Amino acid sequence: MSEELELVVDDAETSMKKAISHLEVELTKIRAGKASPTMIDGINVEYYGAPTPIAQVANVTILDARTISIQPWEKNMLQPIERSILQANIGITPQNDGNQIRLFLPPLTEERRKELYKKASQEGEHSKVAIRNIRREAIEEIKRLQKDGLSKDVASDGEATIQQTTDRYIALVDKHLTAKEKEMMAI
Repeated sequence: MSEELELVVDDAETSMKKAISHLEVELTKIRAGKASPTMIDGINVEYYGAPTPIAQVANVTILDARTISIQPWEKNMLQPIERSILQANIGITPQNDGNQIRLFLPPLTEERRKELYKKASQEGEHSKVAIRNIRREAIEEIKRLQKDGLSKDVASDGEATIQQTTDRYIALVDKHLTAKEKEMMAI
C-alpha cells in the first residue's frame, strides 16, 4: 500500500475509534437500574457566573445501589444544584435536607427499561451512521487517489480494508448495545 493510502486507512480507523468512545460515554449516561456518578456527568450548575459540572462543585458519592449523594463544598450551592438536576430532566427528583442532596433511583419498570433501551439503540444507530460516513469519506478519498495515479488493484485492496474495518466497528457497536441491554434488563 502507498503511504497516502495507509494514511487514509489509519485516519478512518482513528475516527471510528472515536465514534466507539463517544458511544461508550453516551451509554454510561443511560441508567441501568443502579446508581452511578456518571448519571450526572452532563449536568452543569451555575457557579459564580460560569456553567460548571456538578462534580467540580460538590462531592458525588454512591450510598447504595439506588442512592446518589451530592454534598456541595459551599452550602449556597444546594439550591442551584437541585435546580440544575430538575432542569436536566433525568427522571429523578432530588431530595434536599439542608446539607446534601440525595437522588433516590426508583426501581425501573418494564416500560421504562424498554424506553431506556430504545434510547441506547438510538445512540448505537448514531454511532453506526457516523462509522458508515467515515467509510464513505475514506472510499471517496481512495477514489481521488486512484484518479491521481494510484493503481486500481491497490485502490481495491484499500477499499476492502476500509470495509473490513467498518464491519469490525459496527460489530463492536452491536456488542456494546447487547451488553447494555443485558445490564438494563437484569432485575
